[in-house]
Amino acid sequence: MKVVFMGTPDFSVPALEALVAAGHQVAGVVTQPDKPKGRGKEMQITAVKKAALSHGIPVYQPARVKGNPEFMTKLKEIDPEVIVVIAFGQILPKEILELPKYGCINIHASLLPKYRGAAPIQWAIIDGEKETGITTMYMEEGLDTGDMLLKTVIPIDEEETGGTLHDKLSAAGGPLIVETLEKLEAGSLERIPQEGESCYAKILTKSLGDIDWSMDAAAIERLIRGLLPWPSAYTRLEGRTVKIWKAGVLPEQGEKTAPGTVAAIGKESFSVQTGNGLLEVKELQPEGKKRMDAGAFLRGYPLKMGDVFERKQ
Repeated sequence: MKVVFMGTPDFSVPALEALVAAGHQVAGVVTQPDKPKGRGKEMQITAVKKAALSHGIPVYQPARVKGNPEFMTKLKEIDPEVIVVIAFGQILPKEILELPKYGCINIHASLLPKYRGAAPIQWAIIDGEKETGITTMYMEEGLDTGDMLLKTVIPIDEEETGGTLHDKLSAAGGPLIVETLEKLEAGSLERIPQEGESCYAKILTKSLGDIDWSMDAAAIERLIRGLLPWPSAYTRLEGRTVKIWKAGVLPEQGEKTAPGTVAAIGKESFSVQTGNGLLEVKELQPEGKKRMDAGAFLRGYPLKMGDVFERKQ
């Protein structure tokens, strides 16, 4: 099929590579504009642009696709049979949604209708889901509300992080979109309306990682995993930020203290009181230092029973 591909981050790349490998004619790639990054403010191209250029595919980078007559004219010139969208970063207007013969197909990183929105990967972990997946769907003007097509289910491991689940779902998107287009062209796809339980996966912010020690230890541990590697979970000790990278959950031991209080100290870890249970801290990163295991931290920092980790004020 003649395809226009819309995507931006590295999450989108396996889907583009799969379409090329399957022999589809990717006639154009649309991605976000290059942006300055780092201290030197050097212009960085998107992961999708890099992949497209490696295959000699024309790349278009409109600042806005909505209300952009020049871009719309270019799309009409290309005349794609289908537009494939995955983590593009812009809302498509009705005139684009209605342009291709086979419509616009989105690859979404959840088992719809659950976890519509910007951060479905991380919220599935934070909320304690046992499985998630990839859904291909027809795009409409609503946010992730179009009819579903195919799904791939991915189990969520007990030690799954936002980063590891990101990679699993990214890899699953390629085979699923190839199968979707194959069945779409053959006319054998069933359109499945989104019905039943739904929830919105709101965008991640740095403040989300500010640990509320009154929460259950299990909920805090999921928050830590879900926000790894970004924006990460953090707390404060004696006024300085401490990121928590890896933790476990332990039952209450002895008399319960105030949430955030250091309740036990071992050789390779220490435990902090929560609203329910203890959080065993295994890896952390003090402000201005590198990530380290808790044992190394304890050997270099005089942590004491009764010290208190606090939320940022």
